[in-house]
Amino acid sequence: MPDLQQLRRRVGKHVAEPLVKALSRSPISPNQITITGIAATIVAAWLASEGRLVTSGLVLGAASLLDLLDGALARATGKVTKFGAILDSTGDRISEAAMLAGIALWFAHTDNSTAIVITYVALIASFLVSYLRARGEAMGFDCTVGLCTRPERVIVLALGLLTGFVFVAVAIVAFCSSVTVVQRLLHLQRKGKESGD
Repeated sequence: MPDLQQLRRRVGKHVAEPLVKALSRSPISPNQITITGIAATIVAAWLASEGRLVTSGLVLGAASLLDLLDGALARATGKVTKFGAILDSTGDRISEAAMLAGIALWFAHTDNSTAIVITYVALIASFLVSYLRARGEAMGFDCTVGLCTRPERVIVLALGLLTGFVFVAVAIVAFCSSVTVVQRLLHLQRKGKESGD
């Protein structure tokens, strides 16, 4: 979906650019932003587990903004490193796992077993989306295709928390991430055939 990918890049650039200009004049490093974003998401997860959904959604929104900034700042200041990329990817997985675990705990408090199962599906499918991209890139194939990447998942969860429609948000993430897994598998299969594998 080239148009969707292009839209993601444009929105990210439009939001991040003014803040990156300000941060590039400060002593704050990209890795510090990454770590702060991870910590903020863990706080958002704890708030969700306690049922403080609106506050959790606000904190998650702030954390997602930090996630936009770290890579952009690294590129703008010439501080792109392999470790920074690994830290960013690791942080994304920690943040996603923590957020969905926090939501699952809140569902457990409300005795909603169906919602807990759907949350597990969302977590597994989300991880598989990222795993398939990493595996594809390791084999030399671009694998950014798909309906629902991390930015979309975070936006949906944040909106669900802010509006109180948490189950609906998690169900959307579970479904769209599962669709994306299939899309990426088919994409990699096609790329493999094209390369004669």
